[in-house]
Amino acid sequence: MSKRLVIAAVTLGAGVATLCAASLVAWRSLNSPLPVPESGVLFDVPAGTALSMVTRRLSERNLLPTPGLLTWYARLRGDAIRIRAGEYELTPGLTAVSLLDMLIEGDVYLHKFAIVEGWRFSDLMAALRAHPTIESGTLDDVEVMAAIEQPGVHPEGQFFPDTYSFPKGTEAIELLGWAHDALRLRLDEAWSRRSADVGLDDAYEALILASIIEKETALASERELISGVFHRRLQRGMRLQADPAVIYGLGPDFDGNLTRRDLNRDTPYNTYTRRGLPPTPIALASGAAIEAAVVPAPGDDLYFVATGQPDGSHYFSATLEEHESAVRRYLQTLRER
Repeated sequence: MSKRLVIAAVTLGAGVATLCAASLVAWRSLNSPLPVPESGVLFDVPAGTALSMVTRRLSERNLLPTPGLLTWYARLRGDAIRIRAGEYELTPGLTAVSLLDMLIEGDVYLHKFAIVEGWRFSDLMAALRAHPTIESGTLDDVEVMAAIEQPGVHPEGQFFPDTYSFPKGTEAIELLGWAHDALRLRLDEAWSRRSADVGLDDAYEALILASIIEKETALASERELISGVFHRRLQRGMRLQADPAVIYGLGPDFDGNLTRRDLNRDTPYNTYTRRGLPPTPIALASGAAIEAAVVPAPGDDLYFVATGQPDGSHYFSATLEEHESAVRRYLQTLRER
């Protein structure tokens, strides 16, 4: 072999070796954990942003040591123009390659919004408007119900309490649609399993009753008992005498202290002055309250009153005499405390 060929072979070999070494270094760099803090980082990719700009911004925040390398690698894969806009969460252990995969798949960060059982519709709307990543808009009650294809329906109680996940920028009406669909599904399923002796006319009446149960007790052990009391009172034509319904009917006039005058003030929701159920739910009912409304506990109790204990429990009574005695015990407990 001539001297020139030997030199060429050596040079080529050295070049190949150098290229292999450089490729190995690049590959290791692309698959090494990025310097993401333990708390993680949220990073926005606006619509229409080029990958080169994304990598540059990450580099400026000291999150991506080799921005040009990742851009080059994405172009080599043919993925440089496939990244999706959105808000992404960078967590410890993330590599440049897994970051690129995340951007291509659109694996955006999901925020959470909790709808709380017992909230009124006004509470729900206030929480939506206060959330920093939800586009709340300016829809009023009527427009909200029309937007979720329930025109003319009263909005109270029409949304299921749960924690919902969503990407940044989700519109409030979309989230409300999810919550309403969840409510309809849960309510219809519960109604299909109702006890044979339930005297309610339809699932909407069950929702009304569930909302009252929700506001009457926070104890899981009492929901079916309270439901049983209300069902028996309805069947006998007795007034429900549910304080939470009266309070709802008072609206902003209620000052936190329910008085005898309030109980005598007639509104469509005053279950002391009117028989039967109020015209609409009075709050958001949990799944457990809905189940209790359609599967009440059997028994003879027709009354209940708070015990005055910190656990929020109640005395249950079958006769008016027993109930009046329980009321006296409740008042004595309050005086002692």
